[in-house]
Amino acid sequence: MRYYSTRKQSDPVSFARAALAGLAPDGGLFVPETIPEYSGAVKTSLGTMAFHEVAMETIRPYVQDDIPVPVLGGIIESAYPFTAPLIAVGDRMVLELFHGPTAAFKDFGARFMARAFAYLRRGEDRPLRILVATSGDTGGAVADGFFGVEGIDVTILYPRGRVSPLQERQIAGLGGNISAAAVEGSFDDCQALVKAAFADRGLRERHELSSANSINVSRLIPQAVYYAAAAGTAFDGRVHPDGEATPRKGPSAVPGTNGPVRGHPVRFCVPSGNFGNLTAGLYAMEMGAPIAGFIAATNINKTVPEYLESGIYNAMPSKATISNAMDVGAPSNFERMASHWSYDEMKRRIRGAFVSDEATRETIRDVRGKAAYFLDPHGAVGWQAADTLLAGGIVPQGPLAILGTAHPAKFSEVVEPLTGPVPVPPSLREAMDRTIHSSVIPNDLAALKALLG
Repeated sequence: MRYYSTRKQSDPVSFARAALAGLAPDGGLFVPETIPEYSGAVKTSLGTMAFHEVAMETIRPYVQDDIPVPVLGGIIESAYPFTAPLIAVGDRMVLELFHGPTAAFKDFGARFMARAFAYLRRGEDRPLRILVATSGDTGGAVADGFFGVEGIDVTILYPRGRVSPLQERQIAGLGGNISAAAVEGSFDDCQALVKAAFADRGLRERHELSSANSINVSRLIPQAVYYAAAAGTAFDGRVHPDGEATPRKGPSAVPGTNGPVRGHPVRFCVPSGNFGNLTAGLYAMEMGAPIAGFIAATNINKTVPEYLESGIYNAMPSKATISNAMDVGAPSNFERMASHWSYDEMKRRIRGAFVSDEATRETIRDVRGKAAYFLDPHGAVGWQAADTLLAGGIVPQGPLAILGTAHPAKFSEVVEPLTGPVPVPPSLREAMDRTIHSSVIPNDLAALKALLG
């Protein structure tokens, strides 16, 4: 498999080169030359395969020239001692992606990436510097995934005052080979600083730089796994029992109007910020997983829903909301989406909707009352966006799964005034006791260069 730049001004490269470089030399994002298709046997077996088996069949064709199958099997087993249960909540399903160590979906990409990097850089003497911008959950997952990995140092940029207290402890509480900087600005500013650093010749001469955002294809591809596994389960007419971290206080739900139906593909509603998660879902769909389509749910940072409505892409400055990990006005992965699919093709696959903070709060309160389930603010955006599109007949009734992208205990300051105390999984209890070690820098490339040395 070869990877080319979305801007088509660079030569195609291997998976290893694409992963370790992060961005293409022309500033574009790496995309696979083709999206591989599952074999017929895999397509008919997704509903009965173990999660690790789905992961192997999904990831292998993208990396097979650089990571041997036995090594890949070890990476997958080490990265995923947890899975992604598809559970019934109210009249629909929730795909819970927060059963990993940082209680957010970013664990699936970051843990695979860290282990893949360790293998791909075996025997290297020069240390690798990972530079990553985060609006919240990415930073914690990257910090956890790369903590203690020999030969790799990580610097995480996050917008000062715009991540939750728990997120900040996950980002800046480990120390060691993980350093953090609070930027006086928005996530878009952090992301622009990362891109400027990659474009700076002097920095690239002093440091071997790479990225761990969803702009890095090695973090994106593993996220297709949970879509394929969940789609197979729903197509088989099943849901999973609640997991250890499932945030429910009350009787478990019975699948309702939009629960699984054997032989019917599922539609996923994806709370979206930088649009890496939705791009991964599109990859799973193109590979042949039984997926009917997607809902792109955003907060008031509605660049992509407006594009899907009008055909005009108009990036905008990001606005702060209570669903802070989605506060992205210029989503990087849109460039990757547009390189694969035309506007008409995206319209056939995706419907968009945006949700206000007020509606997000109302949804958190209502779902807790009616379904005994705690939604985090991002999942609540997804739930309400689906309600809006179902009520308007814009998407049909049928199997529907909302992505639970983060555990609600990560946002207790928003959720608990609406629901009462949220059950806290063990992984988050430990993080709450960490001390923050972070620099504060202005939104300025010179300041970042001084920090990096």
